[in-house]
Amino acid sequence: MIWRYRITLFLLLAIFCLVIIRLFYWQIVKASDLSLLGQSQYGRLIKVLPERGQIKTSDNFPIVTNKISYLVFANPKEIKDKEKNSLILAQALGVSKASISAQLSLDRFWVPLKSQITIEDKEKISKLNLPGIGFEKQFTRYYPEASMAAHLLGFVGKDEAGQDKGYFGIEGYYDRLLKGKEDVAVQIHDALGRPILSRASKNSKEAKGDSLVLNINRSIQFMAEEKLKKGIERYQASGGSVGIMDPKTGNILALVSFPSFLPSDFQDYEANLFKNPFISSLYEPGSTFKPLVLSPALDSKLVTPETKCPICSGPVSISGFELHTWNNKYYKDTNMVEVIQHSDNIGMVFVAQKLGVDRMIDYLSRFGIGDVTGVDIQGEVSQSLLPKAFWYPVDLVTKGFGQGISVTPIELLSAFSAIANKGVRMEPHVVGKVETPDGKISKIPPKILGKPISEETAKIMTEILVNAVNKGEASWTRLRGYRIAGKTGTASIPVKGHYDPNQTITSFIGFAPSDNPKFVMLVILDRPTASIYGAETAAPIFFDIAKDVLAYYGIPQTE
Repeated sequence: MIWRYRITLFLLLAIFCLVIIRLFYWQIVKASDLSLLGQSQYGRLIKVLPERGQIKTSDNFPIVTNKISYLVFANPKEIKDKEKNSLILAQALGVSKASISAQLSLDRFWVPLKSQITIEDKEKISKLNLPGIGFEKQFTRYYPEASMAAHLLGFVGKDEAGQDKGYFGIEGYYDRLLKGKEDVAVQIHDALGRPILSRASKNSKEAKGDSLVLNINRSIQFMAEEKLKKGIERYQASGGSVGIMDPKTGNILALVSFPSFLPSDFQDYEANLFKNPFISSLYEPGSTFKPLVLSPALDSKLVTPETKCPICSGPVSISGFELHTWNNKYYKDTNMVEVIQHSDNIGMVFVAQKLGVDRMIDYLSRFGIGDVTGVDIQGEVSQSLLPKAFWYPVDLVTKGFGQGISVTPIELLSAFSAIANKGVRMEPHVVGKVETPDGKISKIPPKILGKPISEETAKIMTEILVNAVNKGEASWTRLRGYRIAGKTGTASIPVKGHYDPNQTITSFIGFAPSDNPKFVMLVILDRPTASIYGAETAAPIFFDIAKDVLAYYGIPQTE
């Protein structure tokens, strides 16, 4: 008999435990889900998008922020005189009466009428006391500086589901961080099934997206935009770009491209304007590429600054192609310093032949040529270096003076910055900090990408580039009193298997002060018509911007 009592007691305890476990599961573990399910039976679940994070310049100025707007919606079942109210709403909202009538004729409890109306318009409509009309808060991107840094920032549009989504630039690259996590709200119905037109409750506190603090210096960005815009007009170019970077950290201080657009009105522009040429457009760099070829030859001890060029007395023929200097001037027994000073193509043919294909590919890869830089902006592209088997003798030598090879401006800027930074190449980076809604700040540290050349080689190359600024074709526009290292570039444009004889891409790349660089800058003009040469177009713009940047940093003249 005792064992029967024990079995009965055991069964009762087991059942009791099962009931407790089951209650715990439904009341604790699944409580949130059950609450939502119950609410959905007398209400409508609504996705709530959090306020998108701000984008700030290095001085914490919100270059992209949000302004509050409203979605106007209606409950057609609450509206008796649809004809009259359609007319009133159409006039108040500035839309056609037909579109409002179409929405109000639907057999639904909720229909949208117009989104992104202002607070003032919301108040005007509220005062009309129309039945069945409600409002839902929205956030619209606001750009206090209008089109400043438009290509860098990108814009916020709609995805296929009609939700906000970042496109291009920082908005596209950091979209997930900026938009934050979706929340859920419940729109409650009354006993007759009619919705109460305001949110009654939320399951969690509305979240916000993370904010970004850029390395972009607003003052330098403004200077670069103003000078470039004037330069494009002065030299009658179809467009242009400027990139300015701190070579020691990789921090992007300014990034400009024209023609531009207004991010707030992106829908009014052609889609081809949204692409950022500085990271998304390939071009043949011309003579600005020469330092990236001479540096490896110096680094490998194949030449010294005093090495004389034995083939520079006239044109040379390679595989049936006759190669000339840009101005048909030739300098017999010129040395490597003078090759850069005169931007001597034949001198660079000699250097490229000394390097050979294997070394050329190795060093260019170390400089990051043929690969993306990793800059944190959506849309970066690159063109891989050809395998050795596809390099013909003429390909080797033309690449020596920057033709027959394609790079992006950011690729060239990143590579050239290694010369300014004692041979060390840093990853270019636009965002410096990430701020969470609860105030936590995460700094993004500088990242070393490699050391393509030695510090000694970088120092020698710097002196060669200072000489080029002081004595080269662009010496007429240089800044007196400052040691600046730099190189002009005039690149022909390939068109259907040949080069356009009348149009060029002109450029100037350099850094200052040369002994302790505060910035490295690349200026590019697309198809200038006032002059086709970099020394007469891009160089003046470079030194015009450099003058203001040096003054901004308070760097005194040293000479």
